[in-house]
Amino acid sequence: MEPSFYHCLQPGLSINIQRSNGAVHSAVIKLVSLGKMCVCVEWTEGDSIKGKEIDLDDVVAINPELFKTPVITDANESIPVRDNVTAQRQNRRATLSKIPAPREALRLQASKMSVIAESQNSPLGNEMVVESTASLSAQRHSALPVVQSRSTRTSYSSERCNVHLNDNEISEEPPQPHRTVSSASQARRKSNIVKEMEKMKSKREEKRAQFSEIRSKRAQKFDNSCPNWEFAQMVKEYRATIDCRPISMNDPIEEHRICVCVRKRPLNKQELGKKECDIITVANRNTILVHEPKVKVDLTKYLENQAFRFDFSFDETASNEMVYWFTARPLVQTIFEGGKATCFAYGQTGSGKTHTMGGNFSGRTQSASKGIYAFASQDVFLLRNQTKYKAQGLEVYVTFFEIYNGKLFDLLNKKAKLRVLEDGKQQVQVIGLQEIQVSCAEDVIRMIEMGSACRTSGHTFANSSSSRSHACFQIILRRKGKLYGKFSLVDLAGNERGADTSSADRQTRMEAAEINKSLLALKECIRALGQNKPHTPFRESKLTQVLRDSFIGSNSRTCMIAMISPGMNSCEYTLNTLRYADRVKELPRNGTAGETHNLMETVSEGLEISEEGSNHLHEVSEDELSPHLFSFREAITRISELEEKAIEDLKDVRQKLNNCNYLLAMAEQPEYDLEAFVYQAQCFLHEGSQSFLSLKDTMEQLTIAMQMEEQASKHLSKKPFQ
Repeated sequence: MEPSFYHCLQPGLSINIQRSNGAVHSAVIKLVSLGKMCVCVEWTEGDSIKGKEIDLDDVVAINPELFKTPVITDANESIPVRDNVTAQRQNRRATLSKIPAPREALRLQASKMSVIAESQNSPLGNEMVVESTASLSAQRHSALPVVQSRSTRTSYSSERCNVHLNDNEISEEPPQPHRTVSSASQARRKSNIVKEMEKMKSKREEKRAQFSEIRSKRAQKFDNSCPNWEFAQMVKEYRATIDCRPISMNDPIEEHRICVCVRKRPLNKQELGKKECDIITVANRNTILVHEPKVKVDLTKYLENQAFRFDFSFDETASNEMVYWFTARPLVQTIFEGGKATCFAYGQTGSGKTHTMGGNFSGRTQSASKGIYAFASQDVFLLRNQTKYKAQGLEVYVTFFEIYNGKLFDLLNKKAKLRVLEDGKQQVQVIGLQEIQVSCAEDVIRMIEMGSACRTSGHTFANSSSSRSHACFQIILRRKGKLYGKFSLVDLAGNERGADTSSADRQTRMEAAEINKSLLALKECIRALGQNKPHTPFRESKLTQVLRDSFIGSNSRTCMIAMISPGMNSCEYTLNTLRYADRVKELPRNGTAGETHNLMETVSEGLEISEEGSNHLHEVSEDELSPHLFSFREAITRISELEEKAIEDLKDVRQKLNNCNYLLAMAEQPEYDLEAFVYQAQCFLHEGSQSFLSLKDTMEQLTIAMQMEEQASKHLSKKPFQ
C-alpha cells in the first residue's frame, strides 16, 4: 500500500485501537512513522497515560472509514510502465516549476541537497539514498533522518518514494492519484494479533461447547434437578473406586474399656425433599469417609475426602439391634460382675440419638421396645435368671432423670427438682431421686415411655422438637439393699455451634452453653478414664458429677455412639461430631487392622486422615480461651450460682414470714406475754432485715451477671464450642 494512502494520519488525530484482550477504544496519534509502517498512540486509563505502537495495517483494519477516498481513473494506465514514469516526471516538473516554493520548503531542499552531497562524497554514497519526504516529514519529531540502502531503492521508487535523483536535481512528487479500489482490497488484510485473538475466541467457544456437552451428558445420567448434583456425581464416582464392606452381625465383637463408634443415619424426609447430597461413606467396620464439598477461587468444584477411624462404624442400613449388639450389649455383663458401665449417644440435633436410645418413632409416638434402653433391660433380666446369677438374689431398679441447665429433674416423679450433694465419703448423692423396682422388661418399657413424655424439648435450627436436656436412664442392681452394679444409658442433648445460638434469647443461649460445657467435661473424663490418669475432672459439670462413680474404678467401662447426619448442609456439624469422638479416644493413625491399612493405601490419593481434625481441635482449644468466650462462660456460671443463692434467700425470707404469722397468732390470744411478744418481734425484725438485705444484694448481682452475659454473647466467635 502506498505511503500517500496514509496521508490522513496526522499527530493529534483520534482513532480506534484494539487491545490484546480484544477491547476496542479510542486513542490519539502522537507520531507517524512510515519507515516502520506504524503509528504511536496514547490514551488515558484512570490517572495514568498509556501508549503503544500499532501497525498501519491494524489501523486500516479497525478504522476503514478514515481511508475511503473517491475512485480516480488513471488516464495513463494504458501507457507502458517506463513511458508512464517518464511522463509523470515531466508533468511533475512542469507543475512544480509554476508553484513558488515556500521558505520552509527551500530550507528542506537545502538540507536534502546537503545530505545528498555528503552521501555522494562519502564512501557509502553509492549505497545510500534519502528516504521519502513523507518519511522526513513524519520524522521531524525524531532526531536523525532515516536512510535506505540502494538495494531497496528500486523496489520503493515506484511505490513509496516521493524523492528522485535526476541530473543532480531534486524534485518532489505530488501524491499519486489512487487507483480503483476493488471489493477484495476493501476487505483489509488483518494483522497477526487480530488473527490470534480470533483463534483464542474460537478455542474458548469450542471449550465452552465441549463443557456444555459434558454437563448435558452428566445431567442425563444424573438427576439435574438436585441443586448440588455435580457434587453428588463426584461422590458417586469416588465411591465406585472403593470396595465398601459394611459391618455385619457375623463380625467378631471386640471388648474395649473405652469403645467409640459412629452411626450414620439415612436421609430424612426433609432432606429428601430438598434433594440433599449424601456425603458420608462407611468404607468398612472401622473407617468412615466424609466427602467435604469445596469450591476453588475460580469456582471450580471439588471434594476434600477425609477419613476417620473408630472401633465400629455403622451405615444407614444398620438397625438399632445391630448397633446395640456391638456397643451396649458387651457392657451388660460388666454390671453383673459388680462393675459400672455407661453408654452415651452423642451428636448434633436431629442426628438420631433419641431414636437410637429410646426406640423407633411412628409420627410423634415412640416405640420404646426397639431402643437400646429396652434391649439392655431385656438382657439384664435374661442374665439375672441364669443359674450363675440367680442364686445371688439380685434386685433390679430403674431411675430416669434429666439434666437441664445444670439442674436435675426426676422424670418418674412429675419432674421433681433434685439436689446433688457429696457425703462424708465423697460419694455423690442425688437427693430425692426415686428408684423404682421392676420385675420384667415390660415394666422397664413402661417407665421409659412415662419418662420420655416428660422430657424437656425445644426448637432448634435442625429440629422443631429437639431434646434440650441430657436424659439418663439407669439400671441398678442391688443385693440385700446394697449397690451391686449400675448401667447408665445417657441420651445427650444435641450439640450446637455458638454462631447458631448467639442471636437467640438468653434462655436458649444458657441451654447451649450448659450443653457444650457438659460435653467438654464429659470428653475430658472419658479420656482420663482411658489413659488411667490419677485425676478425673468430674466436678466440671453436673453431668459428670452425677456419673462420677462410672468414671472411677478398675471395673468401669464406657461406650460412646457418635451420631452423624449424612446431608451436605450438615457437613460442618458432622465433622465437628467426628472430631469430638476421635479426640475422646485418639485411636492410632496408622492402624493395626490389615483391612484398614489396605484401605488407606487404596484411597491415599487426595485423602487426609483427620490431621486437619487435630488442627481444628487445637484451634477450638484456643478459641475456648478467647476473652469473649471466657467472659460468656464466666457469666453463665455466675448466673447459675446466683440463681441458686437467690432461691435459698427466698426460702429463708419465707421462713421469716412464717415467724411473723406466729407473732400475729400470739397477739390474738386473750392473755399473752407482752414482753415476750416485743422481744420476739425485735428478733424477727433483725433477722428479717438481714434476710431481705441478703436477697436484695443477690438480686443486684444477678442483674449485673445477666447484663455481662448479654454483652459477651454479642461478641461470640462463629467457631463451634467443641
